[in-house]
Amino acid sequence: MQQVVDLQNSSDFQALDVALLSIAADPANQQAPEAQALGITTPMLVDLDGRVTRAFGADEFALSNGEPSHTFALVDKTGQIVWFKDYGAPDNPNRTMYVEVNELVRFIRANLK
Repeated sequence: MQQVVDLQNSSDFQALDVALLSIAADPANQQAPEAQALGITTPMLVDLDGRVTRAFGADEFALSNGEPSHTFALVDKTGQIVWFKDYGAPDNPNRTMYVEVNELVRFIRANLK
């Protein structure tokens, strides 16, 4: 959840004028206490059945137990994905569950139209 905290608190990210939405497979009653303790104000979607994960194609990079990886998607106003990156994908040698805010800001800027 630290990723969400750092993004929502970043002036560089806020300057992009994009909406941040967290999507996780964890039940709301597991996410809510930590989100509240961390001061998360970003909307957090619960995707228990994986429908949203599959709709974005992020299930391709799921862990062996079926848990989604760490994926970012930039969706334009028409609902089209204009940028997609999974940081747990096999082609990512670092396979990290945290991505530096400046790296995400750079990728998003490059793909905003």
